[in-house]
Amino acid sequence: MAMSTTAGSRTPKRASGAARRPARAGATGRPRAAGREPAVAARPPSDLALRAFLLVVGLGLGLVIGLAIVDETGSELATRGGLVTFAGNLTGLVGTYLALVMVLLASRLPVIERVLGHDGLLRWHRRLGPWPLSLLFAHAVLVTLGYAQAARTGFLHELGTFISAYPDMLAATVALGLLVLVGLASIGAVRRRLRRETWWALHLYVYLAIALAFAHILVLGQSFVGHPLTIALWWVVWLATAGVVLVFRFALPAYRSLRHRLRVVEVRPEGPGVTSVICAGHKLERLPLSGGQFLLWRFLVPGLWWQAHPYSVSALPQPPYLRLTVKAVGDHSAALARLHPGTRVAIEGPYGAFTPAARRRKRVLLVAGGIGVTAVRALLEELTPAARPVVVVRASRAEDVVLRDELVALARERRGSLHEVIGRRDDAALDDQTILGLSPDVTDREVFLCGPAGFVESVRRTLEQLGVPPDAIHHEAFAL
Repeated sequence: MAMSTTAGSRTPKRASGAARRPARAGATGRPRAAGREPAVAARPPSDLALRAFLLVVGLGLGLVIGLAIVDETGSELATRGGLVTFAGNLTGLVGTYLALVMVLLASRLPVIERVLGHDGLLRWHRRLGPWPLSLLFAHAVLVTLGYAQAARTGFLHELGTFISAYPDMLAATVALGLLVLVGLASIGAVRRRLRRETWWALHLYVYLAIALAFAHILVLGQSFVGHPLTIALWWVVWLATAGVVLVFRFALPAYRSLRHRLRVVEVRPEGPGVTSVICAGHKLERLPLSGGQFLLWRFLVPGLWWQAHPYSVSALPQPPYLRLTVKAVGDHSAALARLHPGTRVAIEGPYGAFTPAARRRKRVLLVAGGIGVTAVRALLEELTPAARPVVVVRASRAEDVVLRDELVALARERRGSLHEVIGRRDDAALDDQTILGLSPDVTDREVFLCGPAGFVESVRRTLEQLGVPPDAIHHEAFAL
């Protein structure tokens, strides 16, 4: 294991090399003066907002369950197949409601994004994901079985009758098939074999599935037939969810892309397989971007225009320039090295709660693994000298530490220090002794941790074992 340390100084020194001078195209890359805040900073996360959101979701779930219960009578439950049909109606309503909640989580609603952050949204998505699919599949099986018992026919016969004779049931069956397809694609073993672009395209079918299932719920749902007020309420819920998706996933990104009019002005190598893309745009001082956040980038060239990928900015905007730095780990990220100046860029975001706004303690520890240094570098830029940041960068080889000169200059200006832990994973792990050696007061610091998922989880556990409170550890994991 090799370890190098660059200590800070009370007198800020000028950076050298790429960190001191602007790029050939005049692009960003120079450290800001210590303590300068972005023109428009993200607001700090609010626990109250999260609790309010969870309360609304919980009340909605209770209302949906109550809707299914109050519409049933004892005589209906006592009939042949009545209890099974009721269970089918209940699972259908709850499954559909949870599917809408998942769509809402994916809508990038600012209050949710600001509180949960990207990692938090992914965790909630993974936890919630199996439930709508399981409940909707159970709904289809139970309702078919209940009707078959009532009609004294077989399950397959009743299923055929449903599809061929009941209105909108064919569309609902297709919708369920699409959801099953997406669910299978999300299984870990399957997901790892799929290209990210394929997985992303498959998930778009969730929107189609929900749209196809909508009509049959109102036409055939026992809680809706003959209940105009319930139908109106359901319409409001669905339209509100669709409106949030349209505004925050489509309208707002389109507005920001047209407003800022980003174009590639330079593409330059930063290290082995690592490339910086410098963009120039308009009114970037009005982009509400904080250090540590990411944008979804869509490069408008053949083969790339139809897909948006999340990349952290590696420096705060220096109008008219904005920079991202990417490691080639997939088809899309590798293609960025071949972009040409003049390429138009559409953006969505900024997103993420991995920002200084989450900080509650005066001093900070910043830990980066691999290309996670990009988010840490931008976050470091936004700190003041009062933070006295300790910056730790973990890499397999010295040449893999990108943006080194900029990190050195930023750490010095903020009266902090930069430490590089270099070597193979087994030989240069960030264990408890290493962390304590680099930051003896780690338990008194706010920690920001970014890198590959396995690295982040390992360091997070070590920090908690050292006594760092979980709410003082903020992390962002990069995944393929």
